[in-house]
Amino acid sequence: MTAKLLRLIAASLLLSIALPSWAQDEKNGAEDKKEEEKPKSIAELTKDSEAFEGLFTLYRDTKTGKTHLLISEDQLGKEYIYWMQVANGVLDAGYFKGAYGPSGIIELRRNFNTVEIWKKNTNFWFDPDNPLSRASSANITDALVAVLEISGEDKDGGRVLTDADKLFASEALVQVTPSPNPNPEAAKEPSFSLGKLDEKKTRILNLRSYPQNTDVEVEYVFNNPTPVVQGSQAVTDSRYISVRMMHSFIEVPKNDFVPRRDDPRVGFFSGQVTDLTSNAAAPFRDHVNRWHLVKKDPSAAMSEPVEPITWWIENTTPLEWRDLIRDAALDWNRSFEKIGFKDAIVVKVQPDDADWDAGDIRYNVLRWTSSPNPPFGGYGPSFTNPRTGQIIGADIMLEYSFMGRFLRSRGKLQDPTAGQDLALWSAFEPEMGGHYCSLGAGLQANTMFARAAADSLYGLDDELDQRLVHDTMHYLILHEMGHTLGMNHNMKATQLLTPDEAFSTDNLADGLLAGSIMDYPAVNFAPTREQQGLYYSVVPGPYDDWFVEYGYSQALDDPAAEEQRLEAILARSTEPQLAFGNDADDMRSPGAGIDPRVNIYDMSSDSIGYASQQMTLFQDALDRLPENYPAQGKSYQETVEAVTVMLALWGRSAAVTSRWIGGVYVDRAMVGQPGASAPFRPVSRARQQNAMQVLAEQVFAPGAIHISPELLQHTAPRRRGFNHFGQTEDPKIHDAVLNIQKGVLDHLLNPVVMKRITDSGAYGNTYSLADMMGDLTGAIFNADARGDIDSFRQNLQVEYVQRLAKMARGNGGQHTATSAAVFELEQVADLLDGRRGGDRSTQAHVAHLEMIIDRALSADV
Repeated sequence: MTAKLLRLIAASLLLSIALPSWAQDEKNGAEDKKEEEKPKSIAELTKDSEAFEGLFTLYRDTKTGKTHLLISEDQLGKEYIYWMQVANGVLDAGYFKGAYGPSGIIELRRNFNTVEIWKKNTNFWFDPDNPLSRASSANITDALVAVLEISGEDKDGGRVLTDADKLFASEALVQVTPSPNPNPEAAKEPSFSLGKLDEKKTRILNLRSYPQNTDVEVEYVFNNPTPVVQGSQAVTDSRYISVRMMHSFIEVPKNDFVPRRDDPRVGFFSGQVTDLTSNAAAPFRDHVNRWHLVKKDPSAAMSEPVEPITWWIENTTPLEWRDLIRDAALDWNRSFEKIGFKDAIVVKVQPDDADWDAGDIRYNVLRWTSSPNPPFGGYGPSFTNPRTGQIIGADIMLEYSFMGRFLRSRGKLQDPTAGQDLALWSAFEPEMGGHYCSLGAGLQANTMFARAAADSLYGLDDELDQRLVHDTMHYLILHEMGHTLGMNHNMKATQLLTPDEAFSTDNLADGLLAGSIMDYPAVNFAPTREQQGLYYSVVPGPYDDWFVEYGYSQALDDPAAEEQRLEAILARSTEPQLAFGNDADDMRSPGAGIDPRVNIYDMSSDSIGYASQQMTLFQDALDRLPENYPAQGKSYQETVEAVTVMLALWGRSAAVTSRWIGGVYVDRAMVGQPGASAPFRPVSRARQQNAMQVLAEQVFAPGAIHISPELLQHTAPRRRGFNHFGQTEDPKIHDAVLNIQKGVLDHLLNPVVMKRITDSGAYGNTYSLADMMGDLTGAIFNADARGDIDSFRQNLQVEYVQRLAKMARGNGGQHTATSAAVFELEQVADLLDGRRGGDRSTQAHVAHLEMIIDRALSADV
């Protein structure tokens, strides 16, 4: 046997001896690996975690901060309410403390080793008895917003553990990063940007869980390494912006709450639901938003509720205002007493040692803040069960600044951009996204005007000042509380009284100036100290009582009888004191809305006459302002603020007046309802001409808006560092006056308004587009057809002719408007033809106008 063969035999024997050992080792390793891969129990995964038990149980690892969400078997396939609130933010980024975000219905579904979170679509209804209900999911999709991996499971108990960090510390539940502006022109303008979400810095801050809700507070941190716009002083470092949000999962209420149908005649916030099994012209099953208010004793004429609507005054509220706020909130009980509820509203003060904060959704809180860039003076949101409209919770945010004397959120007379801000303000500032109440900003301007005008005209004493503060605060609380009861704005409510009735001290007794406290009224500032009555309504009005009756009166058990009862309440909508028109109809921006009675910052049944009287007051106050204002030793900053706010309110009054031209009255009564009129009725020719005459005399005429040289010399802002760097600090009075006039022209020459004037001629309007344009041209040119034209009128005339020139080119495709513009240009050309009078400035101005007109009418252009 060779040596080589012997070596092979020896190796084979060795291998045969070793194989069982290797196989055993491999087997043992596989078993060890299998043991290692075996899922850990929930107890093992959470042994180092703090538990937050409640509706959902949350665990937070005490070492790493990692968060888990525990889901029980009976919570799968069940609906919950999801709701989000901004816990804190920076207004530059579009977020502010207390802002309510989206709410909706979510459902948790298990899919093998994951849990899916779905947002449900609640916008449609199918009659379950109709065969079409079998197709209820056709072309209607729910949204799968998150998929959570199951990291632990107790099969015996049916519980699963999921990673909560991936759910809450992301944008799965709600979009935090704003979408880019789709308008390419707007995109060219640099704006403040959050940047990108920084996942490493974003973290879960607080966890709270109660029997009916689970709350998770998250700090979203954004990174923008090279910001173009730095933001305001409220932004510490524009590269790193934090927004704190509270996510809440809420148990769907289990009670006998019955949805109540919405109706266009009364202004509730509502949930829109369309019946896809109905062939009606209006297949709507919309329900109103309201609290679940039920009598303890349904048979009693007056009974306490089973559960009152309880409010807490936050302990941040200044002590001197707490009683006033409480009394204003409790005044809503007047309306509820009329339908048999005693103490429907209860108000308490949060103790200084309370173990809860205002962000806790279990408490409805009147909250107080003082922001560097206040987004509002007051804001009263609520959140609901989307299926039924039951209001579950609410807050009222109040800004300390709304009682101040400094217009922090507005441009100044010295700022070259202030004219634009002023025009927007005078033409009604838009609400944030159309959903936020901007009443407080208007009340601040009103208060500043009332104080400055009183000082100027007859001296503001302590009694009047205290009444002004009382009425203003009282009105704001009533208004924001109304929102939390489910109320829309009612911008038609100030039509209740005549001007003489408004300027009567008799209203001090009944507390009423308007049909509702849900309007944005002009401050009811009287021309003399002796005439000064209420500045604002201080009790709910007749419309508010009617609203409460429809929304909160106790229902009948019989559905048919209940429908008759509700219809009988709604049939009163044609009563003048119950007039209603909400934000969908108002005149905030040029061209918007059609009914001039649905307006903001107006007052009385003759809002044209009232506005004219107010403009006279503004002029009187401006003329006398240098005599008594500001006080000795004070900064001239007070003069700047006073002049700015008076011009802003002048612009408001001008805008209110302009809305009557081309206006159409709207009546939303049902067919055959007693007291109803045609749904659309054009404003009479006489009233439109009256509005044009007021504008001609108090907005367009030479010297209509006059500020004395002495006053202009004293509108000097207080120097503060280099804050006016890049701009000069002298008053830009020509810009300010022109922007008031432009605010009116923006409306009268708006394509929507011009089209409506023509269209309404087909159903009753006798003030034609040709009539309106002729009167407007006359108001702007006739007064100085001879002699010198002052610089203010030169600005106005050039602005008007430039607009006519643009219209004459056919922009917008409205042939009647184009024809009217061409004709008016020719009328102005005839007026200028052969004009040789006037000083050198006037001659230069005329040459300028002739050049614009020649170019506009040239065949080559």
